[in-house]
Amino acid sequence: MNLEELSPRQALPVGLLALLPLSWYALESSLAAGVVSAVNVLLIVACLYVAFSPVPGHHDHDPNGSSS
Repeated sequence: MNLEELSPRQALPVGLLALLPLSWYALESSLAAGVVSAVNVLLIVACLYVAFSPVPGHHDHDPNGSSS
């Protein structure tokens, strides 16, 4: 399987794996810093999910610029 064939829904759990070391950091160091970091990770994963999801009604454009 190529990474290019991976859909955003399949890649989402990989991004959420970043929460595991973050929870360890929050419990060992600072709970407030861990919560802020977790919110940042969730925002980044959500933005990447939206950015790489297919666009409904997407129209392919001719790379030569000619219209037919």
